[in-house]
Amino acid sequence: MKAVFFEVTDKEKEYISANLPETENVFVAEKINEENAATIREAKIISVFVGHDVTGAVMDALPNLSLIAARSTGFDHIDLEHARAKNIAVANVPAYGSRTVAEFTFGLMLTLSRKIFSARRQMLESEDFSMEKLEGFDLKDKTLGVVGTGRIGRNVIKIARAFEMNVLAADIKPDENFAAEAGFQYMPLEELLKNSDIISLHAPYLPETKHLINSDNIQLMKKGAYLINTARGELVETDALLKALTTGQLAGAGLDVLESERQLKEEAELLTYQPGQIKDFKTLSEDHILINMPQVVVTPHIAFCTAQAREEIIKTTVENIKSFLAATPQNLV
Repeated sequence: MKAVFFEVTDKEKEYISANLPETENVFVAEKINEENAATIREAKIISVFVGHDVTGAVMDALPNLSLIAARSTGFDHIDLEHARAKNIAVANVPAYGSRTVAEFTFGLMLTLSRKIFSARRQMLESEDFSMEKLEGFDLKDKTLGVVGTGRIGRNVIKIARAFEMNVLAADIKPDENFAAEAGFQYMPLEELLKNSDIISLHAPYLPETKHLINSDNIQLMKKGAYLINTARGELVETDALLKALTTGQLAGAGLDVLESERQLKEEAELLTYQPGQIKDFKTLSEDHILINMPQVVVTPHIAFCTAQAREEIIKTTVENIKSFLAATPQNLV
């Protein structure tokens, strides 16, 4: 039985080869697409990371495909409806890096609150030790609004409470027991936006959460508030964010994800675009503007990227495949 793994590191290849003797393992350096899918028609299992678009056409090119093992929690890059129609199972990694991403969230928060990026740029450009433009603010007693209280959101709340921040939260399934234990309050999103000094997004990307932060509700935020997004770029309407930053409605943003990041990554790799490749030029150009704004810190979707989190991802992926082969599938979506 052939299992094909796309975009894995040498270390991950070693782990897969040692722990999956049941399958004939093939490693492909690039992302999956219709062209390379056609060269592995006999594959029963494929494993992909975020940013790999597993479309209906890709699945149709793999007539023997039985399992898509996503090396991620999110699965919006996989056409689930088409997979179900073809009786192809899809498994994900439901919990990895929840502390990892929470720590990174505070890395962005502190970079903004203490103007670390600006200080670094000042030193690089002029070796200027002046503090005049580098006065920041303490997180203590600031109000953090956490949108989404799953595993990552909960860890963000715990860290925030250690900083002696006030915490508000919004979630479609509030956990009042955890709120009482951790010392925070749930409220509707609109009220959270009105009352938070910093808003941190930790919601999944679903059709109903697209542009969760948009031109209507971004105006509800406190003037001078900050937005942190380590979840999914599509949660934020880019045009609305850019306008809020330009007008000063928001003082800054820390973004590990962008709405058009897949196209941006392809552009960076190809140095140009192919006709029809980039779907939304307006959003793409606005993302470029965001990257270059001095009050915005943008990182290339690395909040999850620690050695420990990557190990957790590959171990769970191998376990997902082994359980599927044993007819006891786990982590199906």
